[in-house]
Amino acid sequence: MPTSTDEERESALEAAALAVRRGGLVVLPTDTVYGIAADAFDADAVRDLLAAKGRGRDMPPPVLISSATTADALALALPGYARALMERFWPGPLTLVGKQQPSLQWDLGDTRGTVAIRMPDHPLALELLERTGPLAVTSANVTGQPAATDAEQAEEMLGEHVSVVLDAGASTGGEASTIIDVTGVQGRVLRRGALSLDELNAVLEPLGTSLLDEG
Repeated sequence: MPTSTDEERESALEAAALAVRRGGLVVLPTDTVYGIAADAFDADAVRDLLAAKGRGRDMPPPVLISSATTADALALALPGYARALMERFWPGPLTLVGKQQPSLQWDLGDTRGTVAIRMPDHPLALELLERTGPLAVTSANVTGQPAATDAEQAEEMLGEHVSVVLDAGASTGGEASTIIDVTGVQGRVLRRGALSLDELNAVLEPLGTSLLDEG
């Protein structure tokens, strides 16, 4: 659905939010690549998302949020260095893997007690997240194929599986987010991405710590 005018944008966002509430899948733009999304608290929808991607439960999707304050509702006891990274790089291409709040009633797959969280730096994605709450989101492509960088590519690969495609033109990022494990006393790079190790450590070094690079 086009989002060029205010009327198109509102109509597209309402259609996407309604589809999510009904358990459907939607394609949305982010600051990295286009993503395919489902209600994080709808286990059937998350299973449909993984099936559309051609993934199993061993590759659970990350969760996108519209506000950094939501992180504490999803992750347990985030350490100080994680909060410093959030303050500097959210919204943006940084995914944090923390310990999942034990009270959460959801099933993202075989998470081993963790949850991957990101706040995207894209106004349309943030507007949708404000309407839906946390979304399980992974790159809009069939596993093994390049991630979609525009709505047309996403629709070609996933159109039969999704209810709504939000079209905001070509993605401005293109490079995947950097993923950091923040479950321990020292953070670990799980995947190198749009943010470099030097950029991340420049924030952490004044705190007397740095990241282990396992990316």
